[in-house]
Amino acid sequence: MKKVILTAVLASAAISSMSANAASGTAVICTGNSTAAAGNAVTTATDTFVKVSFTPKCSANVHMVDNDQNTYYGVGSGSTKGKTFWVGSTAGGSISKQADCAATGCTSAGAATAAAAAPSS
Repeated sequence: MKKVILTAVLASAAISSMSANAASGTAVICTGNSTAAAGNAVTTATDTFVKVSFTPKCSANVHMVDNDQNTYYGVGSGSTKGKTFWVGSTAGGSISKQADCAATGCTSAGAATAAAAAPSS
C-alpha cells in the first residue's frame, strides 16, 4: 500500500511540474526585418526561466522565437535568406541544426517549430 501511495504522490508531482512548464511558451522575438532592429521584449513571470526582462537587438533578416519554460530557456531561429533552422537551449549542449528551410528562406513559423524542439535536459 505504501508503494501505491508513494507512486501516486510522485506522479502528481511530475504532472504538476509538467503543467507549470506548459504555462510558459513560445513568443516571436525577431521578425525577419530587412535591417537590424530592436526585437520584442523578453519579459518575466513567475513560471518562466528568465528572471530579468530584456530587449534583444535582432540582426537583419533573422527570425527568432523563444521557448521560455520553468526549467530552461530555448530558442529557434532562421534567416529569410538562409537555408537552415537552428535550435539551442540553456539545458546544455550546443546550438544545432533543427531542419532545412524552404527554398525561399526561413520563416517565423519554422523558427517556432525549432524553438518547440529546444532540448529540455
